[in-house]
Amino acid sequence: MSNQKQQKPTLTGQRFKTRKRDEKERFDPTQFQESVVQGLNQTGTDLEAVAKFLDFSGAKLDYRRYAETLFDILVAGGMLAPGGALSDDMTRTNFCLFTAPEDVKTMKAYAQVFNKLIRRYKYLEKGFEEEIKKLLLFLNGFSESERNKLAMLTGILLANGNLSASILSSLFNDNLVKEGLSPAFAVKLFKSWISEKDINSVAASLRKVGMDNRLMELFPVNKRSYDHFSKYFTDAELKELSDFARNQQSLGARKELQKELQEQMSQGVSFKEIIAYGKEEIKKSSISEQMMIGIVWTSVMSLVEWNKKEELVTEQAIKQLKQHSPLLKAFTTQGLSELTLLLRVQDYCYDNIHFMKAFQKIVLLLYKVEVVSEEAILKWYTKAHLAKGKSVFLEQMKKFVEWLKNAEEGEYQIHAA
Repeated sequence: MSNQKQQKPTLTGQRFKTRKRDEKERFDPTQFQESVVQGLNQTGTDLEAVAKFLDFSGAKLDYRRYAETLFDILVAGGMLAPGGALSDDMTRTNFCLFTAPEDVKTMKAYAQVFNKLIRRYKYLEKGFEEEIKKLLLFLNGFSESERNKLAMLTGILLANGNLSASILSSLFNDNLVKEGLSPAFAVKLFKSWISEKDINSVAASLRKVGMDNRLMELFPVNKRSYDHFSKYFTDAELKELSDFARNQQSLGARKELQKELQEQMSQGVSFKEIIAYGKEEIKKSSISEQMMIGIVWTSVMSLVEWNKKEELVTEQAIKQLKQHSPLLKAFTTQGLSELTLLLRVQDYCYDNIHFMKAFQKIVLLLYKVEVVSEEAILKWYTKAHLAKGKSVFLEQMKKFVEWLKNAEEGEYQIHAA
């Protein structure tokens, strides 16, 4: 028997190499750029052929990895260095957006190229938005003609829904604003956008991403006034944008006014002081009495946490409105203001379902405390009411309106007290 220990078997041989697909590929856009540039040089100015080339090439080129490079080439002809200059050591093409003719027809054709590419490769959507944001920050590095083409293209893409209006945030960059590039670019962009859609569509897109109240930021702080904004864009033949900004300013002022009125009411400020404040705001801000009574109504109704039960909410509403009737009366000195208030009551009762049955009693109270007149009620009933809840509210008011038309004063029993 041998005293030597038996050696354990060992594994010998060559180690397996890491599979190629498991190796982390080095980021190198050079080959990618050469392939794209070669294809664009072959297709030339035929944008239909460009779209087909890009569609076909997505199967063999890594668009996901080199999205920024791809968009740089399509816009500027090659990879862009920080600031917007073309990288010197890279292959480039003369067939791109910046070398194309500066006209609407060509820009629409380019918009279709981008649209088809992104629809075919949905994962490029986010990268494309980031690219446009970057390009806007590089405006100072582009020529005036290049900026104009980019603005026209961006406007068309916004109109087509290929981009979110959030990309406009790049235009608020301090350097671009200081040099006057932001408003000049915005003129071309909005003209292009509005010509494709209309100002209402543009406004909706801006509101969706909170850009509707930020357009003043296109100008330096010392020029952020509605008067300057209005003159700049009206002179540039964009009165629609000027009017939109005015409406936004008015809306902002109304919200601030409503907030202030609610605070004064909740703090127990006297009606006399609140009325004086409201009258002063009408003069100072050129707000109509009709607009003011709408703000006062909303403020009064916003002070209360309403009960969910119909019978209790009516009682609550009557108590609240009776208490604040001096405020309502102060801003219904015109027949049109009385009618405006009735329409606001109708709108409110329809939108807040627990108030549907309270409409008649609210109107009767307003009549009793002399906030609204017989004439205003009859005009509302016969021809000036809203379509909202029309049949329900007209039926509620039928007997009282008949009394107004036929009976002597004092005969109708009002239960709104």
